Amino acid sequence: MHFKQYLETAKPKGASVPADLQDLLIAVVNTCSSLSHEVAQGALIGLLGSAGTDNVQGEVQQKLDIIANDLLIDGVQTCKSLAGLASEEMELPLSVQGTGDYLLLFDPLDGSSNIDVNVSIGTIFSVLQKQDPTAPLQTSDFLLSGRHQVSAGYVVYGPQTTMALTLGDGVVMFTLNKVTGEFLLIKDAVTIAHSTKEFSINMSNMRHWADPVRRYVDECLAGTSGVRGKDFNMRWIASMVADVHRVLSRGGVFMYPWDQREPHKPGKLRLMYEANPMSFLVEQAGGASTNGTELIMDIQPTDLHERVSVMLGSKEEIDRLQHYHS
Repeated sequence: MHFKQYLETAKPKGASVPADLQDLLIAVVNTCSSLSHEVAQGALIGLLGSAGTDNVQGEVQQKLDIIANDLLIDGVQTCKSLAGLASEEMELPLSVQGTGDYLLLFDPLDGSSNIDVNVSIGTIFSVLQKQDPTAPLQTSDFLLSGRHQVSAGYVVYGPQTTMALTLGDGVVMFTLNKVTGEFLLIKDAVTIAHSTKEFSINMSNMRHWADPVRRYVDECLAGTSGVRGKDFNMRWIASMVADVHRVLSRGGVFMYPWDQREPHKPGKLRLMYEANPMSFLVEQAGGASTNGTELIMDIQPTDLHERVSVMLGSKEEIDRLQHYHS
C-alpha cells in the first residue's frame, strides 16, 4: 500500500483522516522523497561541507541544511490547509498562502554533522492545529504542548529511506521505492518492548551528567554483576533520527540529558522540532519520554526554539530514570 492509499483508508480513532491534513502530509512526504535524492548525490553535485553560515542557534549550517529547509518550504507553502510553518533553521515562523488551520514544524535535516561521513540523517516534522484560524499568524500560535499534535513523523535517509508516522493512533512505517518515488507501507502497529538491554548516550559527556543519569548508566555498565542483573549494549550514532529509529525498530533507550557544561540550558535538543514529535511517536508505540521530572509532551513551551533534556524509549527504563530523578 502506498502512502496516499494509506491516508485515504486509515481511520485513526475510528475517524477518517481529514482531506486537508492528507494534502499537507502528502506534500511533506513528496518533498522528503526529493530530499532523499539530494542527500544520496552528496559530493557528486557539490552538496557536502559547511555553508559558512550559522543558524538561529549559532550552530554552523551545512549546505544540505539550507537546501533541505528551502525544499520543505517550497514543497508545502502552497498547501491550502496550511496556516504557517516554523523551522529549526529560522528565527521566526513563516506565513504561507494557505487559509487552513494546520501548523507545520520541522527539523529539515537532523544529524547534519554526520552528512560528510555518510551516516544516516533525517527530517523530523510535527503538525499542530491553530487555535484561532481567523487571527493573523503569531509565534504564540505554535507554543502548544506536544499533546496538541495531530500528526508527527520522521524520514531517515540511510541504506533505505524510511518514514515513521503517527496520526495519534499507533505508529506505521513506510520505505521509499526509489524507482517510483512512492513510500510503501512496510510495518503496521509498531511497538516498543517495555524492557530492553540496549541504551544510547554520548559517554564522552559522562563527567558532566547529573547524578540520576550517571547512576542509571553505571548500573547498566555493571551488567550481570550489578543491581540490574543483566548485560547492556551501548549504541550512539549522534543523529537523533537514526537513534530513535533504532529504538522504534528493536527497542532500547535514547538519552540526551542535561549536563553541567551549560547549566542554564535545560538540554540540547529542541522541544518543538525534535523532542515533541519523537515523543509522540514513542508514546504511540507503547514507550515513554521524559526530561527527568516531566513527560516531554506535557511541557508547556515558552519559546519557539526552547531546548529540553530528552530520555525516551522502553517504558520500564524510562520509569526507572524518572524514579531516580525524583
